[in-house]
Amino acid sequence: MCVAPPTDAAHRVAARQREGAIDVQRRENAGLLFALAGFVLLSLGDSVIKTIAGAWPGTAVALTRYAIGVAMLGAMLAGSQGRAGFRMVRPRWHVLRGFSVALATICFFSSLFLMPQAEATALTFTSPILTALLSPLLLGERLNRASFAALALGFVGAVIVLRPTFLAVGAAALLPLLSALGMSLLMIGNRAVAGTQSALSMQFFVALLALPVMAVAAMAGHLSGFPPLHIGLPDWTIVARCAIVAVTATTAHWLLFMAAERASAARIAPMTYVQLLVALVVGYAVFGDLPDALSLLGAAVIVGAGLLLWRSGRTVVATTD
Repeated sequence: MCVAPPTDAAHRVAARQREGAIDVQRRENAGLLFALAGFVLLSLGDSVIKTIAGAWPGTAVALTRYAIGVAMLGAMLAGSQGRAGFRMVRPRWHVLRGFSVALATICFFSSLFLMPQAEATALTFTSPILTALLSPLLLGERLNRASFAALALGFVGAVIVLRPTFLAVGAAALLPLLSALGMSLLMIGNRAVAGTQSALSMQFFVALLALPVMAVAAMAGHLSGFPPLHIGLPDWTIVARCAIVAVTATTAHWLLFMAAERASAARIAPMTYVQLLVALVVGYAVFGDLPDALSLLGAAVIVGAGLLLWRSGRTVVATTD
């Protein structure tokens, strides 16, 4: 039996398939670069926030950063979508999202004032693990064996990281874990409203609804009589730094959205751990902070737990800034 040689049409089809595969690979590579840039920007923004330590309370910093962010996002939303962009769908879930991001941001910013950035960042990486734990309760999802293993591993890593910090600053060392809890609730809220509105609308609503919570927290801290939470008149450089973080965080979120359009969430998820590397480098170079060997081990255990959870198909990316 003779086999007919490939025709010109078959060659053209094969060539188009090869070109299509190359285009897909290029898009995914571009998506990973967008994600890398986005996560690096978020970590650099955390470093800018840390420079305010001792000059202004974390509650006031969070409120100012988000007030500027809401103004920016509102202007962008009005210009791109008009009134339609401001119609809120499933408001109860948006309220949860706003409360969650307020909790996450206030606790994380405050933790940056009290402990090395790398340790605070490492502890917030327990967020995907907490999300896996809370999802069955709030969304009816089921945990698999890998999720249970990741939960146990993440808990061990968190205890290792907390060991020296808890001795140094006491219960305040738990702030990054509260931030991780806030991010977990945010991710669950994001799942509940996914696909109902544009990404820009989602970003605007979460910032807008976080503002009242941050305002109440800032006022309560100010009236508490606790000196570190007293809100005095800030130096202009503090407001400028808050504005810088608002711009970098908004840009980072846009980059992550661009990444999600080009690469799958499964490929993007591990890129979030670049934040820990940036935190280590900047923390040592700028603030002279270098976690001890056990803290680095604990961070590695937490990252390992997150990667295990990602491999089981349940990890979601979370950002607070």
